[in-house]
Amino acid sequence: MSKLYLVPTPIGNLKDITFRAIDVLNEVDLILAEDTRNSGKLLKHFEISTSMQSHHMHNEHKTVKSIVEKLKSGLQIALISDAGTPAISDPGFLLTRACLEEDIAVECLPGATAFVPALVNSGLPNDKFVFEGFLPVKKGRQTRLKFLAEETRTMIFYESPHKLLKTLANFCEYFGEDRLVSVSRELTKLYEETQRGTVKTVLEYYTNKPPKGEIVIVVEGKK
Repeated sequence: MSKLYLVPTPIGNLKDITFRAIDVLNEVDLILAEDTRNSGKLLKHFEISTSMQSHHMHNEHKTVKSIVEKLKSGLQIALISDAGTPAISDPGFLLTRACLEEDIAVECLPGATAFVPALVNSGLPNDKFVFEGFLPVKKGRQTRLKFLAEETRTMIFYESPHKLLKTLANFCEYFGEDRLVSVSRELTKLYEETQRGTVKTVLEYYTNKPPKGEIVIVVEGKK
């Protein structure tokens, strides 16, 4: 029976992959990878020889139809991203929707995703939260920040290291310097670090110590 599997992969530490994920990647007919070179290292480490095909944000609109046809022919296919759970700020949504529209079974395995550990270890309320992913770079950024200034739930953002200072400065302007924030970087990796404090103090810290690696920002909601 054809099925699309969404398979989370480690965000850093390879030990975080599940036994089930390894089984699925071994058993499917094809693996769709965001970056076949990057994923090739993962598959080699776990001695997985399943063939791969590129599926990323720049080609997913063009490849979805052909992938759906392969699934309809009876193939079982797994989708992985470079790190974490597919479709969370990564390709996956378009293919999932197309499969469901064609009554093709879709199954998402539980596993690694960056924002959950960042939220849990932030010390900020996690009973209610909103995941924002990456803020707009230019168009719509100011509008979004003004809207989020009134958000009462804990907010979670992804950010690149070279844009962190700009984003924290924006938070100072729109949320206030005293708003609590937690910045986690390089989660599960050797140099994992979490800095907690007010937006102002965390901005000062990273101004003096330029950040590296993948970053998750958790921000206190408006009181």
